[in-house]
Amino acid sequence: KLASPRAVLTAALVSLAVGAVAGLALAAVSAPWLIAVGAVCIAGAWLYTGGRKPYGYLGLGEVAVFVFFGLVAVLGTQYTQALRIDWVGLVAAVAMGSLSSAVLVANNLRDIPTDSQSGKITLAVRLGDARTRLLYQLLVGVALLLPLVLILATPWCAVGLAAVAPAVRALRP
Repeated sequence: KLASPRAVLTAALVSLAVGAVAGLALAAVSAPWLIAVGAVCIAGAWLYTGGRKPYGYLGLGEVAVFVFFGLVAVLGTQYTQALRIDWVGLVAAVAMGSLSSAVLVANNLRDIPTDSQSGKITLAVRLGDARTRLLYQLLVGVALLLPLVLILATPWCAVGLAAVAPAVRALRP
């Protein structure tokens, strides 16, 4: 073990507290209702692996990662900076949520045997190896196609196409 459970808990609580303070500051200068969004995010972080029934072990981790690391993170950032949400932000949020979920899918694919034995019923355990690989390819594919849509509004998004070659490589077994 590199870190004791107590050290991990302390690091998590400190990180949540720092994030909460930063979120309160952003909410104060943009929209007070973002405090409620922040509270949901903190609850989501805690309940992912904490509590009596962690939703990360019920096959809901990828959905939560998509929502929190994609939709909430990107659209929340867009709102605090521009005081609006538009289709460009939504497309970028879906792309980021897809990539974030793909990372979790790849990790959970590797862990199917041990998660099955320990009772962690992740989405990969539910889907099995072959369908989890298809999900991974779908998520990466969505994230690679969406910059094409964004180029319509913001041509500099063509820079995102630089990720195609490494992503195609990552899609191979």
